[in-house]
Amino acid sequence: MVDRKASLKEPPTSSSNERPLVSFTDLVRTPFPHSPGFLSTLAVKTCAAVGARFLVEISGQEHLHPDNDPFIVVLNHNQKLEALYVPGILIHLRKGKIIHFLADWNFCLVPGVWLFYHWGQVITIARKPAKPRFLNLFKPLFTSREPGFTRAESALAEGRPVGIFPEGTTNRNPTRLLKGFSGAAQLSLQTQVPILPIGIRFPNHDRTKPIPECIPVSLNIGSPLHPQPVSGKPKLDQIRAWHRQIMTTIADLSGKTWQPQNRRK
Repeated sequence: MVDRKASLKEPPTSSSNERPLVSFTDLVRTPFPHSPGFLSTLAVKTCAAVGARFLVEISGQEHLHPDNDPFIVVLNHNQKLEALYVPGILIHLRKGKIIHFLADWNFCLVPGVWLFYHWGQVITIARKPAKPRFLNLFKPLFTSREPGFTRAESALAEGRPVGIFPEGTTNRNPTRLLKGFSGAAQLSLQTQVPILPIGIRFPNHDRTKPIPECIPVSLNIGSPLHPQPVSGKPKLDQIRAWHRQIMTTIADLSGKTWQPQNRRK
């Protein structure tokens, strides 16, 4: 398959002289035939417009085509802001067809973020309690009684893709991935849905320093990874082996390393 590479609008700190893939005007005018509604389109295009300022390169975008649905997007997590603009860019490339990302419900407590979660059809995960504790009073407003992974499994069964940051938290280490959580691997084995790995890189960043917010970024979308058939419920060793392959692939795509003994947080 031919690898397509292009550059988006160059941020002020970038030294690239390549033409942008899409301007702000193009972002606004691009039709969204697959969007579920106006508010969803508004949320996605707003996030994509923010990301276009930082994104300097993208490859493998043909793997995102709706004809390939369903799949599970997995990618490394380096900055807080990328959790909004990277999904926006990916959904924009799909002409508005949603990828249901899983995200911690605590971010809904940040003013305005809940609207983007709601319009972008994010699946909130209710595992972590809020701090300070009194904020947990608002938890029922932003979460469902049905567990997040059960809702993700239902989405995949209906042919809709989901997205997961398997590291589970922001990791600003420029060279090493966290061990991560095996939920994406288990979900893939249970549903027999392929993994679509994506590596987030920072081409101009000094790799001796932690990754900051708002710096030039490139997205490297890899080929789908297809799970081995399993009979019945996947066993723990099968989940661990599949998780290892997923994280190793993300490491290669992101220019980082992964080892099973790495810490989770």
